Amino acid sequence: MYEKIFDLTGRVALVTGGSRGLGKSMARIYAEHGANIMICSRNAAELEAAAKEIGEGLAVRVEWMTADLSKGAEAQRLADETIARLGRVDVLVNNAGGNVPQRADQITDEAWDQIIELNLSGIMRLTRAVLPQMMERKWGRVIHISSVLGLGGKLGRNVYSATKAALIGMARSSALDLGPYGITVNCISPGPFLTELPLGLLNDEQKQEFTNRTALKRWGKPEEIAGLALLLGTDAGSYITGATMLIDGGVLANTL
Repeated sequence: MYEKIFDLTGRVALVTGGSRGLGKSMARIYAEHGANIMICSRNAAELEAAAKEIGEGLAVRVEWMTADLSKGAEAQRLADETIARLGRVDVLVNNAGGNVPQRADQITDEAWDQIIELNLSGIMRLTRAVLPQMMERKWGRVIHISSVLGLGGKLGRNVYSATKAALIGMARSSALDLGPYGITVNCISPGPFLTELPLGLLNDEQKQEFTNRTALKRWGKPEEIAGLALLLGTDAGSYITGATMLIDGGVLANTL
């Protein structure tokens, strides 16, 4: 009865920000379960290397292309090219994002516009672009990568937290719109993971602060997001929609 609920054979997963970190781990787990893969980021060399790793030892196709989702036309180009190469998009993981830490009284219009475009508007545009063919087939999985900072806050993370909270709201309403078409829409909200984005922004003291906030007293490894992504991207998660699922090592539980 449950033999194939995690099977993605014949399906296509599009993972943005898929050249490293969480994106690469999610793309690999989908590939291991039979999906053909499209990854994108802004770095061609990283994408080429990641595609080889994702497809290593597997009989699936792994395609890649550069795309800057902070630019308006790029989302449609990415959707069109993925469908042209692989025939469809069944699973969309909106993982690409960025952060420009600024205190509330120092937020610049430039930083605000940049992060809103990448973390929110670009995700809306790409989701909109792939939905018609999902709706036609009456099956689809949309996963937005939010953050524990979409549910809580941290000094200087105003723009980032705003966009990640907005994704949670968008997922809830989209789930209602798309449920009749067999499409689920959910958020994964990671806490501290050992990826390039937070490690490049934090000093040693700040890294230790995050470690201390977790219940497990450590940072997450990128591969630890894979199981949750697989659940939400397959028939195993077919009755989960409009949800925000924390994978934060217990950070949000530590409220005192």
